[in-house]
Amino acid sequence: MKVTKKDMENVAVLSRLSIPADKEELYTQQLSDVLEYVDNLSAVPTDDIQPMAHVLPVSNVFREDVVKESLSRELALSNAPLKDDGYFRVPKVLED
Repeated sequence: MKVTKKDMENVAVLSRLSIPADKEELYTQQLSDVLEYVDNLSAVPTDDIQPMAHVLPVSNVFREDVVKESLSRELALSNAPLKDDGYFRVPKVLED
């Protein structure tokens, strides 16, 4: 895809970039080169490739769900700065 100077000006306006006049030709050519490279990717045969969300296989690793003893209430509250009647006491965050 050949990028024109007008295309580059539109991209600059949309991206809110100011391009110095002495760099317009260089940036236009570089953008054109990038888009031509991307066009080359469309020539790669992808008919037998399944769509994927990740390039590497991803699977969840779950631990076995085993019931075991939990903390006692006293141990859980032992480091709490504020406690009240066996519960954590926290500052009020919602107003009535």
